[in-house]
Amino acid sequence: MKALLDTAERRTDRVFLVGVELKSRSAWDVRDSLDELFELASTVGAEVLGEGIQRLETPNAATFIGPGKAAEFAVQCRESGVDTVVFDDELSGAQGRNLEEIFECKVLDRTALILEIFAQRARTREGKLQVELARLQYLLPRLTRYWTHLSRQRGGLGAIGGEGESQLEADRRKTQERIEKIVEELDLVRRQRSTQRAGRQRHQWPLASIVGYTNAGKSTLLNALTGASVVAEDKLFATLDPTTRRLRLPTNQNVLLSDTVGFIRKLPHGLVEAFKATLEEVVEADLLLHIVDVSHPQAEQHIEAVNAVLTEIGVGEKPTLMVFNKVDRLVDPALATRFLEVFPKAVALSARTGVGLPQLLGDLGTMLRPVRDVVDLEVPFGQTRVLARLHTVGQVMAEDFTGATARVRAMIPPYARHEFSPFIVAEVP
Repeated sequence: MKALLDTAERRTDRVFLVGVELKSRSAWDVRDSLDELFELASTVGAEVLGEGIQRLETPNAATFIGPGKAAEFAVQCRESGVDTVVFDDELSGAQGRNLEEIFECKVLDRTALILEIFAQRARTREGKLQVELARLQYLLPRLTRYWTHLSRQRGGLGAIGGEGESQLEADRRKTQERIEKIVEELDLVRRQRSTQRAGRQRHQWPLASIVGYTNAGKSTLLNALTGASVVAEDKLFATLDPTTRRLRLPTNQNVLLSDTVGFIRKLPHGLVEAFKATLEEVVEADLLLHIVDVSHPQAEQHIEAVNAVLTEIGVGEKPTLMVFNKVDRLVDPALATRFLEVFPKAVALSARTGVGLPQLLGDLGTMLRPVRDVVDLEVPFGQTRVLARLHTVGQVMAEDFTGATARVRAMIPPYARHEFSPFIVAEVP
């Protein structure tokens, strides 16, 4: 089994990209998708030597692209010294086998490439488990590709299985057993996260999750707001593992801010399933911060891709604040204004320079404001700790120190009311 995974994990060097322009797609969509595939290949350290596109009504059942076009691309690959061909769409096991025979080199699809990136970027045990689960689920129906060098049947009466058949069944069994084991371990992770969330709920701190297309600036925003030190690089899927930090808003309200894995078009369903433990932070969030790279020419398509994944995990209707990031990169500043007109609940900013962050904090305070009691209090001047605590957990609206006691009007959260009940003199409607 280890040999099988080693075969799948081998790093590629010289790559040829293949895209298909189906009747349902525009040439622009295919071009942009191939450009993204180029970035994905570069992210794993590959050198892209060429690309090819074919227009088709429907994919070929045996080779995805037409066999004649596959042979034509194969000649180009041999002349260029290509060792790996990457298709922009997911291939079946049979299509992968047939294409490898034509190209005489390794053939991967977009899903396999994304899985390779995820495997390189996962850092925590949870992240590695989720990646391994997705890879095994991807490999399971494709195991026959890795045993074509062994005979499948010996022949003769009884059709006794050959070496390939025996090894294939053994690997299928081992793979399935490992999948079941990982699922059990991830269930434990979910229970642990549930315990952590219960602790947060005791504090009654709301949770806001940052979601968005990969490389939109989610980690940079988390770092800018909370002072975290999450890796933030100008790469696709720079970070995979979720990070949660406390953020204190100008209203003295504590909010938990969570960074999540980036989304991408054609994100394999198996990856969404495997990362359910991570995405539970999104499911449980009180508010989503949907961050968009407003400087990207395909920003609208990125918004649609993220919304599609959010709908898939059942949070498409959750309260969302749109955050249009990277305004410092805009050649035409009016572009951000046009997006703000389309999305009323939105803010334009630059997480890198800090422009717009105060407005974001103000909007967060408004959208996450819990039910708070407005009360008048009389606090003896000697009770300085009470006054300090009031400023810490509440929002002080007015103060008067001219009388025998300090008179304060403040908004306080329900969980802290018992602390100040001896000093409350009136409720303010």
